[in-house]
Amino acid sequence: MKAVAITRYLPIDREDAFVDVDLPKPAPAGRDILVAVKAVSVNPVDTKVRRGGGDAVEDPPRVLGWDASGVVEAVGPDVTFFKPGDEVFYSGDITRAGSNSEFQLVDERIVGAKPATLGFAEAAALPLTTITAYESFFDRLGIDRDGADAGQSLLIIGAGGGVGSIGIQLAKAAGLTVIATASRPETSAWVTELGADHVINHREDMVAQVRALGIEFVDHIAIFNDMRHWATAVELIRPQGGIVSIDNTDAPMPMADMKTKAASLHWEFMFARAKFETPDMEEQHRLLNHVSAEIDAGRIRTTLETVLNPINAANLRKAHALIETGTAKGKVVIETFE
Repeated sequence: MKAVAITRYLPIDREDAFVDVDLPKPAPAGRDILVAVKAVSVNPVDTKVRRGGGDAVEDPPRVLGWDASGVVEAVGPDVTFFKPGDEVFYSGDITRAGSNSEFQLVDERIVGAKPATLGFAEAAALPLTTITAYESFFDRLGIDRDGADAGQSLLIIGAGGGVGSIGIQLAKAAGLTVIATASRPETSAWVTELGADHVINHREDMVAQVRALGIEFVDHIAIFNDMRHWATAVELIRPQGGIVSIDNTDAPMPMADMKTKAASLHWEFMFARAKFETPDMEEQHRLLNHVSAEIDAGRIRTTLETVLNPINAANLRKAHALIETGTAKGKVVIETFE
């Protein structure tokens, strides 16, 4: 089967940062399904993994990619959720071979039914960011998905990226008042289009901007870029409120004011359930199906912004380079093997 892989961990300006390869087609066992991949999306985690292996050499070549949509080709003997011919979308498991290949094995418990109203490219833009935002809000912060916490405030720091773009929509569907941060006119327009109630600039004094809205403290905060905003988040979180972050950091994080406020800090890593095969691993299947239904009902939209074609080494390099600029809004998708 065709695949795009790495043999070494290289800067994206190297022509051999990705290579086109032929690999054996895998066969499903247990609860795995074999998916014929139709489209893939590129996320910051892809670029971090591609850069993070030091001088290691991958032999056989390593396939990256943790966002895909496609069609079920075959199923393992213990599969109950899917059958051949089903259209699916998923993010996958960071400990296994990724989605940048014609066929991929993935555990059915972290796979959802593709929205019927979306094409494969539009669907591939969603899984990783959707799972991350959903788990951040509803599993980590404990916000009620179905509206019991309507009217509460949520500050999304770094709202213009992939996670923030779907996060705004999930939060609005739950009835929250969303304060989104963006630093450029085009991302400010983007988050407003997605439903943010207020937009502030995270490159300026966020505390002053929030207070200017007449809001002293916010109920919930999601840090969807990096932890340089930690002190601001601590200042703005309400007593007994919660902060969730997707950033791994070695930066200092003073906790005295968190203790004084009895506020909570949560980490979100959407690969944790699959990596550790947690007892609730199946929740990712359920949440993807829920969001799929919301999309088909017209309450949530895809966050696709850029499409490249076909899936090959050259276009993977282009996509990674775009993500590494840190200025991409929405999602970058590559579709179709030739």
